[in-house]
Amino acid sequence: MDNGKRDHGGGLDAAAARHGGQRRDWLDLSTGINPVPYPLPQIGMDAWTALPDEAALSELEVAARFFWQVPDDAAVMAVPGASAAIVHIPHLAPAGTVHIPGPTYNEHAASFAQAGWRVTDKASDAAASVHVHPNNPTGQLWRAPDLTGSLRVIDESFCDVTPDQTLMDQSLVPGTLILKSFGKFWGLAGVRLGFVIGDPALVNQLRAMLGPWCVAGPALAIGADALRAERWAEETRNRLHKDALRLDALVAPKGAKLLGGTDLFRLYDVENAADWQNMLAKHMIWSRVFPYNSRWLRLGLPAPDQWPRIEKAIS
Repeated sequence: MDNGKRDHGGGLDAAAARHGGQRRDWLDLSTGINPVPYPLPQIGMDAWTALPDEAALSELEVAARFFWQVPDDAAVMAVPGASAAIVHIPHLAPAGTVHIPGPTYNEHAASFAQAGWRVTDKASDAAASVHVHPNNPTGQLWRAPDLTGSLRVIDESFCDVTPDQTLMDQSLVPGTLILKSFGKFWGLAGVRLGFVIGDPALVNQLRAMLGPWCVAGPALAIGADALRAERWAEETRNRLHKDALRLDALVAPKGAKLLGGTDLFRLYDVENAADWQNMLAKHMIWSRVFPYNSRWLRLGLPAPDQWPRIEKAIS
């Protein structure tokens, strides 16, 4: 029976149940979340005790507009995680055919299918399209001519490590929505914060669907502070890039060939991905394998103090 649960990274509880240990014993490299999160700012008690106010929401959305250099005529909306928007976006247009080139993040196809759309990997005659940019897990980058349909979704959840590759200029094209994830680059996935940027008419429809106070007060405060920390962002990009190259050099002698990914996760071709996952699991390090390709192994980056642990596991 389909329980609606799809294949994703994470799942440390299941890993511990299968391989032993407690959740706290494990190093999770199965996701693409920055292992050195943005330091939490001081948060006033009213952020916890009062309903989120319009001023705090406006401050966050202004900070987002500045950080991503959003064109003036495009709308910006904060949402409780990009996944919340992914669920609702298919309802913004009459169901038809949606082009989603894969393999890619599977929640897009699932949400469109549940809303009555037919999902295809063929671009011709599709009424809508979804492009994950850069793609998860391959890291493929897209260009404006690749976008098709009258409803165009660009998921830039992993684009903050390569801001020069953004398709933000497309936010001015009617029917276009760009998704941003706060949890990946800033390493605070538990805050559940994301953004939808683009066509004002579609963004206003989303606002109506999600209703008032959809983003928690603490998330408003944390997001606004983080999006103004440009120096932290630049230093973080530099560190992640160096660490990604370090990981490549570490696994290459063991036969792992880099296929793609980003500076938040790497995709490798290996002889047997399940064997690699089991080998790492013996050291309580969790990795990502894929049901559709037995040779693909995805690894996130360890925190600075965890490099000796992964080096020992791979040696």
